[in-house]
Amino acid sequence: MIEYVVPTNIDDRILARAARVLDGGGLAALPTDTSWTLACSLNSPPGIKKLKSLSGERDERHFTLLCSGIAQFGELCSIDNSRFRLIKRLSPGPYVFILKTLPGTEKSLDIRRREAGVRIPDHPVPLKLIETLGSPLYSITAKRSMVQNAEREISGTAEGDAELPPIPEEDLFEAGWELEDIEGVDIILDGGEDRERIFSTVLDLSGGDLRLLRLGAGPWPA
Repeated sequence: MIEYVVPTNIDDRILARAARVLDGGGLAALPTDTSWTLACSLNSPPGIKKLKSLSGERDERHFTLLCSGIAQFGELCSIDNSRFRLIKRLSPGPYVFILKTLPGTEKSLDIRRREAGVRIPDHPVPLKLIETLGSPLYSITAKRSMVQNAEREISGTAEGDAELPPIPEEDLFEAGWELEDIEGVDIILDGGEDRERIFSTVLDLSGGDLRLLRLGAGPWPA
């Protein structure tokens, strides 16, 4: 179901409807400052399970916690002053930061790693939905390989690998209506604008030294 919205003035009733979908274990397709993303509620185990099943990804670094501010990062991950300053300088924007998780975060996300990717997108639709929902979103980039009957390659990147492979441009969506072909998406919030087929830059801050895992829309060094 597509809900057309004005990104700078989103109808509160649509936001409330989308929040109810997510609270009930559903998935939403959202525009971001990069490409389209699929998201569920951080507080919905059925939604997280559904998102992982749909994505087919085994490498958990492909998943991202979308937050509305750095304060939400601190509820889930460990951030010292130097990491805080870097994240503040680059956020909101097309950057995912891999951080060490706090106790309990891995269990709530059902992940094996003690790290999670976090991001503040520079787009009003996910930010307003997070505000309405009252918690972060758990998300992954929407890809054409998720469409039913499409050939799907399961990513099997081993733990400890330094880089994440770039997402081929042709595997990304531009228009919101295209995501109706993804079985399992319950609501699409479409601002009417086509998205660029670009992905985020991923920076690993979980260790002693910063590592660039994937270069995307965000320039690095920045």
